[in-house]
Amino acid sequence: MNELTLDEAMEELSAAEDFLEYFGVPYDPAVVHVNRLHILQRFHDYLTHNPLEGDDDAVREHHRAFLEMAYRDFTVSDAVTEKVFAVFKKASGTAFVPIGALQR
Repeated sequence: MNELTLDEAMEELSAAEDFLEYFGVPYDPAVVHVNRLHILQRFHDYLTHNPLEGDDDAVREHHRAFLEMAYRDFTVSDAVTEKVFAVFKKASGTAFVPIGALQR
């Protein structure tokens, strides 16, 4: 049976668990359950900012290392602290609502 190239395999993966299993990254399902989108977005961000070209084995190892880093980010921190998505970036700080706006 022919093994898929890295690009072909990446197209087949969809869930965070699929990526973690494909790249052989051990994980706690409870961490993934709460942070799946954050892990995948952080993984994407790492790859975007650190591209690597080369043979499939080198690129696969590069991807595995960044996925492991993305997963680890959420084992030692949380989504609010990591601010992966814009909604968390905008939410930092305090908001002011004038009293007049509450009376409408």
